Amino acid sequence: MAFDFSAVTAPFRMQPGLRALAPGAPQLSPSRPGERAFEEKLAVLAGHAGEALLALPGFDAEPALAALSAHAAAEHPEAWHVAPDGRVHAPLLGWGLQGADLRGDGSDAVGRCLAALPPSWRLAALLSLAFAEDFAVIDGASARIPWLAVCLPSHWSPRDKVGRHFAEVHAPVADNRLLLAASDHLARLVTGAQRWERFVWTVTPEARLDMHPARVGQPRWPAEGDARSLAAQAWFRTERQTFIPVPRARLAVFTIHVESRRLADAVTTREQAAALRDALASMSDAVLAYRGLGAARDRLVEWLAARAG
Repeated sequence: MAFDFSAVTAPFRMQPGLRALAPGAPQLSPSRPGERAFEEKLAVLAGHAGEALLALPGFDAEPALAALSAHAAAEHPEAWHVAPDGRVHAPLLGWGLQGADLRGDGSDAVGRCLAALPPSWRLAALLSLAFAEDFAVIDGASARIPWLAVCLPSHWSPRDKVGRHFAEVHAPVADNRLLLAASDHLARLVTGAQRWERFVWTVTPEARLDMHPARVGQPRWPAEGDARSLAAQAWFRTERQTFIPVPRARLAVFTIHVESRRLADAVTTREQAAALRDALASMSDAVLAYRGLGAARDRLVEWLAARAG
């Protein structure tokens, strides 16, 4: 799903930025073996599933998973199928589930990965591999996040977020006053009938999608080098976040689609370069420190100004 550059605004502010999705607008992106998101997710689920698949003891994720599964089948029947008897199948992967039992003849790597997981997590894992998005569940009644299936976090640990209040989840975020003030309202809003989306972005020297802090160190910008050489090492990392509501259960499935492109490939017009230049130039010191951009901001702004010229 293409990043919407209208989300790049100045002055830059950490804010909810929610907008209503139009009827029929897609929320999921089918994933295929060989694609970056698929391969990085498979590596995480095969080697670090306990850091990606997390739930509060006693939380019943079935209503949220059923809603996600039904939504996936309706939106992308080529990538997800739900049979009348409840069996699910991911045609692009060649694997499915009858209850918790594996069925299919897809790649051995996927089969081994799914078979090694606790049966209760196989549906979530198969959905995670069938689609590029990561998933979390938001409880509208408590404004907490009791369940996550997150393989590609943006330098945060899912284990630190499970069970936390929405405000606690965003507590470490710099200049977060607007996010914290709106947290309870947002939890109620996204678990209603309307579907919502938002976009977030940053610039980083790290190309990987999986940026779990235990697996990827804090990205470091080179201290030396001019604006052009720095920009050649820069990646534009974006997230499209959407909410699939489950109103009867007062829940929502939070989807996170992470993409990362070379900055020079992501910024294709003068208008985009100018918008990103102005946003970076207006970031506070706290935001620059939080995003690790302090050492790079001025050179990035210089390169973008030339690109906008």
